[in-house]
This record gives sequence, structure tokens and C-alpha cells, in this order.
Amino acid sequence: MRTAPHTPDDGGLDDRVPFLARLEKEDRTALLSLGRELTFAARVILLHQREPSSHVLFLVQGWTKVTASAANGYEALLALRGPGDVIGESAALTGRPRSATVTALEPVRAVALEHERFKDFLNRSPAVSFALLGLTADRTRAADRRRLEFASMNVRQRFAVLLLDLARTHGRRTNEGVALAVPLSKQELAGSVGASREMVQRLLRELREKQAVATGRRTLLILRPDVLRRIAATDGPAPAIPSPAREPVGDQPRTQGV
Repeated sequence: MRTAPHTPDDGGLDDRVPFLARLEKEDRTALLSLGRELTFAARVILLHQREPSSHVLFLVQGWTKVTASAANGYEALLALRGPGDVIGESAALTGRPRSATVTALEPVRAVALEHERFKDFLNRSPAVSFALLGLTADRTRAADRRRLEFASMNVRQRFAVLLLDLARTHGRRTNEGVALAVPLSKQELAGSVGASREMVQRLLRELREKQAVATGRRTLLILRPDVLRRIAATDGPAPAIPSPAREPVGDQPRTQGV
């Protein structure tokens, strides 16, 4: 389980701190004991966009992607969710159909909890209710901040920022550089920055020519983060890459529940 670090600007929890990590151990154990454990193979869909909702899922192991499709078929990557995260909570609380599709990026283990049991537990546990409210608020703030940041950037800059964020939060150090630990397609990368798949192909070709990245089938290795930082830089300092950590990213123009 990831710990709950504090951000330096406001003393609150970071939006990447997952739901279960925000709970006291007793509350976490009691909540998970109400559900049943499920397993999913890589690339299997856990939740379908627009389907009626009957349960929430608490991710215990493995990473997933959250995507939404527009009427014209364009698919956007909204978030990556991993161990400790809750998915399906928005539909559970509102009674509306699911707003996004959640797909396993690798083998996933999760606990499924029926809506009524989840809502009953929240009614009996104010601390857990406030933790869920805090998570929603943190994600909304992060999404607003990223939307404002992206509005001032062109596609090249947004793509460079995305790769730096993924390297920071889902990177694995190798002798050659930083390998992204989550397998994302060109279409999924494009959906993260509001671009076309063809544009992302051109940007990756440009970065390969600069020897900044190396790519394979659903693999990406960042060789020269300094090149990405120069592309990403606007009026302020460019983002740096600290030691990679396995935690969800806020790399999307907006973040939502499912």
C-alpha cells in the first residue's frame, strides 16, 4: 500500500494518494471484508462505459487504465489507477451509468463491493466518507491545474510533459534510461494530450531522431529526459524526474470517477 505523503503547497494529501491509503487500518480491513475478491487478466475490461452500475472495485494489485469514448469514436485516456484505488464509486453514489471504461494493463486483483453495502458503510463511517470526499476534491483540483497548464501549451509541450510525468510516476530505472512500466498504445498516449494518433507517431519519430526516446510495441524508454524538459519548458521551470515511484498519475486534462 502506498503511503500518504503531503504536498508542500497546502499541507494536504496529494491527488495521487489512493483511497485505501487514506483510511485507518481498521476501516480499510472492515471495508474490504465486506466484498469478494476477483482477478482479471491483462487487457480484460473491468468496467464498461455506459453500463448500469451494481458494484465498486477496490484495486489490490495491478494497474488499470480509465478511458472514455466520444460519439465520434475518439477515445481519451483519463487516468491510470493502481493498488489502493477505488473505481466505480461515482456511479455507485449517483446511480447513473458508468462514465468510463476501466481496462487491466496487467494482471489485476480487486475486491468487489455491492453498492448498497458500500453506501451503508459510508453512512456508518464518517471518517471513510470524508476520505472519499477528500479524494474527489484532490483529483478535481489536480485536473483543473493540469487543464490550465495544458491550455498554455502546444501539443509537443503537452506530450513532453506527459512523458516526464509517466517517467516520474511509472518509470523504472535501467542502464539505458527510464522505462515506462505501464504498456500504453499510441492511441492511448494521444488521448492523454488531446492529439491524434498520427500526431503522436510524428512526435515519437522526432524524439527518436533526437535520441531522446526508444520505442517498441507498447514499450517506451526515455533516454534523454533533458530533451523532454527543454521541449516542455514554458515560462516556468521544467519538470524534473525524481526517483520513479509506483503511484497513479495525474497526467490527464481531467480526472473523473467511473
